[in-house]
Amino acid sequence: MTTLDSSAAWSSATRMVAANREVLAPIAGVFFFLPGLASAIFVPAPQVQSGMTQAQMMDAMQSYYASSLPLLVLLSLIPMAGMLTMLVAMLDPGRPTIGEAIRRSIGALPSYFAAQLLVALALTPLVLLLVGLLGAILPATLAVAMTMAALLWPVMRTMLIGPVIATGGRRSPLAAIRESLRLTRGNSGRMLGFVGLAGLLFLVVYGLVMMVVGVVLVLVSGGEPQRVIAEAISGLLTSAAYTYFVAILAAIHEQLGGRDRAPAPIFD
Repeated sequence: MTTLDSSAAWSSATRMVAANREVLAPIAGVFFFLPGLASAIFVPAPQVQSGMTQAQMMDAMQSYYASSLPLLVLLSLIPMAGMLTMLVAMLDPGRPTIGEAIRRSIGALPSYFAAQLLVALALTPLVLLLVGLLGAILPATLAVAMTMAALLWPVMRTMLIGPVIATGGRRSPLAAIRESLRLTRGNSGRMLGFVGLAGLLFLVVYGLVMMVVGVVLVLVSGGEPQRVIAEAISGLLTSAAYTYFVAILAAIHEQLGGRDRAPAPIFD
């Protein structure tokens, strides 16, 4: 069993992004930034007003998903395809062209979606059971928080489904899940610490940047233009973070799969 070296994985991930930023930037723009911006502009989440009861908030959320679900599903599939495109490009030693990587990612998308759906279906009864048991003895908010914390373990164990499918070794959803479980055995805690620290770093940077952006936008604009500009800047930051996250997945997969290597540029 290979033990994850988070320092080496982070170094490998950052080298991947730095060496191939000319390729990764347009992929992130098309598959991450534009769908995210479209979602924020055309299907914004319902605003929770102060004084709303829990029933009113539930009604607002139900109405939102009932009217927006088809578009939300489409906008969620596009980033999935983008993630697989990046993984194909990063992990294939044959250095496929961007077109080849996109075609392969689209071909792998049904398997990846099915694998994630199977994981969600498997975890749903567990979530309901834990919320019910903990809710009987704890406040509802604390029960939900503890349930979400408990779900981090299965999330870490199945985090490498994308890289497994992108490499072409496992196209069966069940086989991809089993391979992810095999690769992450004994490393879920290290992965959680690694991904958690990276996520915390992003939240700090994101919060600082958006705080400055908010102050500037209040001074120079207002209304809908202000919201669109803020959403665009937020989308740029999120796209950059998601690119690094995909590189982290690729680096972890390379290391735990015994194929850790210094990443060369994806394309000559």
